[in-house]
Amino acid sequence: MFVPLESLKLPNLIFRIDIKYLLIMVKLTKAEEQVMKILWEMEEGLVKDMIEKFPQPKPAYNTVSTVIRVLEKKGFVSHKAYGNTYLYFPVIPKEEYARVHFMDFMKEYFNDSFPKMAAFFAREKNIDLSEMEDILRMTEKELDKNNTTDNE
Repeated sequence: MFVPLESLKLPNLIFRIDIKYLLIMVKLTKAEEQVMKILWEMEEGLVKDMIEKFPQPKPAYNTVSTVIRVLEKKGFVSHKAYGNTYLYFPVIPKEEYARVHFMDFMKEYFNDSFPKMAAFFAREKNIDLSEMEDILRMTEKELDKNNTTDNE
């Protein structure tokens, strides 16, 4: 028996089907996202270096170390070992994580409609006409770029 992925009610999982691959990405907790944002910014780092990037009050070393190990189990982070020292680096690019979760957000809150979402943000942020034109130009540029790469 085959069951559509969308019908599976698995908590904290996002399913996204792409022509190239199937991506199943776990939603991160706020603490995990906070560590990932720092690691994405650093590109690689030791736990002690990550802690320096946190605002005050800084979390305990063991707390960040535990979160990093959880992220490693989830497949978001890996490390290079240098003796007893671990240099951590992100495995999932920030852009991919953002894209998957943004698409889920749009589907969940705006019926998978970009125009509805754009209208909502235009209304809420009180965007003026020139800003809307900038958004349109940027969107057209991205679409042109995608069409160019798709045709190659």
